[in-house]
Amino acid sequence: MNNDNPKKYINPYLGGTLLGIVLFSAYFFTGAGLGASGAISRLQAFIMDIFASGHVDNVSTFAHTAGGSKNPLANAGVFMLAGTILGGFISGLVNRRVKLETNKGSQISDRTRWILAFFGGMIMVYGARMSRGCTSGQALSGGAVMSVGSWAFMIAVFGGGYLVAYFFRKLWIDSKVKGGE
Repeated sequence: MNNDNPKKYINPYLGGTLLGIVLFSAYFFTGAGLGASGAISRLQAFIMDIFASGHVDNVSTFAHTAGGSKNPLANAGVFMLAGTILGGFISGLVNRRVKLETNKGSQISDRTRWILAFFGGMIMVYGARMSRGCTSGQALSGGAVMSVGSWAFMIAVFGGGYLVAYFFRKLWIDSKVKGGE
């Protein structure tokens, strides 16, 4: 893997247009929008059904997708998730961006960065399960159909993100770059 000279990123307007085409195609071919949490829930139910099928059959949340002889992987969302992961990896290879690294500022250790990333991810997973959906499904699919709740949610996500970033910015800002030097 040659990562010395990665290709330039795609024009954001072209990228947004292509994402819109993908979203339209998802609705057209599957009848559902984009999102990952449903597919991840199905993977969870599949794994749980291997080890504790009786539990899956008795819990309505899991029985709905994996109870009895149901195959939780027989869903378009699972294939979209697999395609997203595989497509992202292939894109990274083609554009020479695949490498193992920890992105962080000089004020934070690798260990602390990984701990914060892990807990941030856990909060996102918990929120997605509690709300029965993920931010990608809410923003892309809900926003595309002009759902007021989706737009309010995304405004709150960006506002919350900027607020949290304000408090954690010192972990990212390089002490040598402060003051615009």
